[in-house]
Amino acid sequence: MEKTINVGLIGFGAAGQVFHAPIILSVDGLRLHKVSARKPEQQQLLRERYPDAIGVGSAEEIINADDIDLVVVATSNDMHYPFAKAALLAGKHVVVEKPFTNTCSEADELIELAASQGRLLSVHHNSRWHSDFMTVKKINQSGRLGRVVAFEARFDRFRNTLRENAWREADLPGSGILFDLGAHLIDQAVQLFGLPTAVNADLRKQRPGAQAVDDFELILHYPRHLKVSLKGAMLVKEPTPRYALYGMEGAFVKPGLDPQEAMLKAGAIPRDYPDWGEEAEEIRGKLNVLENGSDHIEYVVSERGDYPAFYRNIRDAIGGKAELIVKPEEARNVIYIIEMAEKSWDEGRTVELSF
Repeated sequence: MEKTINVGLIGFGAAGQVFHAPIILSVDGLRLHKVSARKPEQQQLLRERYPDAIGVGSAEEIINADDIDLVVVATSNDMHYPFAKAALLAGKHVVVEKPFTNTCSEADELIELAASQGRLLSVHHNSRWHSDFMTVKKINQSGRLGRVVAFEARFDRFRNTLRENAWREADLPGSGILFDLGAHLIDQAVQLFGLPTAVNADLRKQRPGAQAVDDFELILHYPRHLKVSLKGAMLVKEPTPRYALYGMEGAFVKPGLDPQEAMLKAGAIPRDYPDWGEEAEEIRGKLNVLENGSDHIEYVVSERGDYPAFYRNIRDAIGGKAELIVKPEEARNVIYIIEMAEKSWDEGRTVELSF
């Protein structure tokens, strides 16, 4: 029998409730053992949904617990670095919710600390397992578009009022949708095309009273005439295509949203759904290419989304059975690009990147 990995989840807000607890519960070999839940309503929900988990009142009760192997930090962004550092110093493996940290210097310190401690450190870039992105990646690798010259990706919301006492909308380090939604898109772009050579950014605060960025556009520069445009906004009432790939031989345009987040927010547990991650037929992407001198159009069946794959890999990497997929150095590069995007906007220029 292989040893069960006891997981301590720090934070039972939106991230902990939606993106971590139900996924951890769905992966064999992981046990959701302890959860820090500060608010009474969080404690009640924890008892109802996860009666076998032990609720605790502080992060320290998880970090310093002898019966915890893996610490998951799913808190506000300002606490990612201190909690991850404390957990690594306590000899724990660590997963940090994205964005990794608020600064590159913090990320570099954690990477060095994990190496010196001989512990796994990863970041929850779960959007690599979105059904739509996995399909875009497959099309990009297929070669059917010819040489790809442009990639456009969007991650939007519609919320025309500000939430009271919401740290993501406050004037704080790591707040705003560039760190939130933008981190996903940057990581995806790097997975498709590698590291960019420069960035040009447009960062705005569009809603009345907004203190944090709620509209962004990044242009990532690549060799061979490839242009990558990443956008996100909080005032998009009418959905636009999520992804568009344009190549010398045609295009692939993908509408709709991966279904996993909506299901998790409704309380679904992935292990209970044999068809988990399957997209609806009506949001299949459209492939329009020239083949053998003729136009060819088809609607591509999406790959199945698979959030649990992230934690299966964490389990296997801890057990020495697999290479870690989401490496902390990759997550650090996302933070670096965000930092340089902010510099680009502040200085009104394109900023060269040096990794």
